[in-house]
Amino acid sequence: MIPSPHVHQIVGGNSFNATMDPKKDMPGESTCTTCSFSEDFSNYWTAVLYFRARNGTYKRVPQLSQISGATGGITVYYMQDALYDTAQKSKVTAFKPGFRMFVGDVNARTKDQAIRFRQLTYTCMTDSGTRAPENIEFPQKPCPYGIMANVRFPTCWDGVNLDSPDHMAHMAYPESGTFESGGPCPASHPVRMPQVLFEVVWDTKAFNNKADWPTDGTQPFAWSFGDATGYGNHADYVFGWKGDALQRLMDTPCVVNCPAANPKTQSTAAMNKCSQKAVVNEDVNGWLTALPGGHQAQYA
Repeated sequence: MIPSPHVHQIVGGNSFNATMDPKKDMPGESTCTTCSFSEDFSNYWTAVLYFRARNGTYKRVPQLSQISGATGGITVYYMQDALYDTAQKSKVTAFKPGFRMFVGDVNARTKDQAIRFRQLTYTCMTDSGTRAPENIEFPQKPCPYGIMANVRFPTCWDGVNLDSPDHMAHMAYPESGTFESGGPCPASHPVRMPQVLFEVVWDTKAFNNKADWPTDGTQPFAWSFGDATGYGNHADYVFGWKGDALQRLMDTPCVVNCPAANPKTQSTAAMNKCSQKAVVNEDVNGWLTALPGGHQAQYA
C-alpha cells in the first residue's frame, strides 16, 4: 500500500479506504455516511489547511460547517444550472457507478500553472454570507470570518470512460464560457454532467493576529502538501449514490436539498456519528515543526 504524501479530509461513505478499487460497491460496503442525503455514499476529499506561525511551527486550521451543529466537512452542490438560477431545470446526466474525477495540480505554484483549472478559487469571508470576490491565490490579509475554498469540477464527460490515468482526461470544461454561463460541451466530451461544487470554510479567526504571521509579511497559510501560494488547490470525487437517487434529484427542478423530489435525508447527529477508526498513528492536529509527511511551506 502506498501511503498518502499529505493529509486529506474525507467526507461521505465510511467504506473509503487507501486503494478505492474501481469495482468497489460504495453504497453496498458503507454502513453510514457523513452526508445529509442518506443515499449518498460518495467520497469527497481535499487537502487540509495549516497555519504557519512566526516561529515556523504549524497548526491545523479547523473547519466551519454551513449546517448548524455539524462538525466540519464540505458543502457539496450538484447543479443542473448556475447556482443562482432557482429554476434548475436543464437536463444533465448523473454519474455512473465507478465514476471518479480529480481537478487541480498539486504542483502548481504560479498563476500560469493554475489558470487552466478555471474555477478553483478562494473567498476572504467577512461573514457567513460572503461569496465574492473569488481569487485563485490565498488571501493576503486577515479574513474576519474565514477563508472559503471553492472547487468546481469540469462538467463535460466523454461518455465512455469512468476514469482515466490522470483522473482528468475523461472530463472537460465547456468549449467556451463556463457551466454557469451555459457554455456548450466540446465534441470530444459531449455529455453534460451536473456541476459539482465544493465549498470548504476554513476557520482562520484564531490566526488573524498579524503579530503571529511571518516577519517578512507573507500570508501564513499553507496546504498540507506545502503550497503557500494557493495555486495548488485540488480535490477528488468518487461517485457513490445508491441506485438512481442522484438522477432522480437531477430530473427534478428544485434548489436547496430538493424537497420536491422527496429525498431520503438523515439528522445532523447521524451525520456526525459516522466515522472511521484512524489507520495511521500520526499527530496531525498539534503544533508541528513540519507539516505531516515532512513538508515545509513553499511560496514559489
